[in-house]
Amino acid sequence: MLIAAAVCPHPPLLVPEVTGADGPGADELRRLRLQCREAVAALLGAAPDLLVVVGGAGQTAEYPPPPAETSPAGTPPGPGGSLRDFAVPFTVGADPVLPLSLTIGKWLLAATAMESQKVTWWGIASAAATADCLNLGEKLAALAPRVALLAMGDGPGRRARGVPGAIDPGADRYDAQVTAALAAADPGLLAALDPRRDEELIVAGRAAWQVLAGAAARGAYAADLRYAAAPLEVSYYVATWVRAHQAH
Repeated sequence: MLIAAAVCPHPPLLVPEVTGADGPGADELRRLRLQCREAVAALLGAAPDLLVVVGGAGQTAEYPPPPAETSPAGTPPGPGGSLRDFAVPFTVGADPVLPLSLTIGKWLLAATAMESQKVTWWGIASAAATADCLNLGEKLAALAPRVALLAMGDGPGRRARGVPGAIDPGADRYDAQVTAALAAADPGLLAALDPRRDEELIVAGRAAWQVLAGAAARGAYAADLRYAAAPLEVSYYVATWVRAHQAH
């Protein structure tokens, strides 16, 4: 049963090593990092039996942990990731096999005291049909009596391809639908997102959010939309959902 969920974005810029302390938009990125860390802390505070991290990938698959003997002492347990595809010498974990979305999720979790937390890592094909996303979410929610889910995903990035600061009504409407869904803990609104808009608007989070919709379909949740903005012309959202009887 899903008891709590969090939504966070996954730009490489979240990692301070990518931008440095005084890079472009440094203050806004610090605010975004803080909201992400607080969302993850709230997720772990729900005391789940199992934490599931899900994010867009080339194909739908679970990423198993590497053999114990390959994990050097002091590294976070489970599979790792890197930003080498972005020419950044950054690695988290012992075996860098995770896609970008889960790599940033791994980085967020590495900053918490999670040594005893059981975690499973799932990539969802970025072009996955809505039904497949919902089905996976329902399956993941049934993996343990108390499941928490961290859904990693970015909103529209099309603004970044155009004139800085230009109005983009299509991206604005998409933002409004996602933020309304997250603020109301409404899985139906997430399930209604149109996969055909992914390529047009350059959306990298729709599949993961629809996995959340499937996982949360059978419950009522208290929502907290912690962040919704488009620094550097890409939309990022941070939110937490806590099952109603869990909320304080």
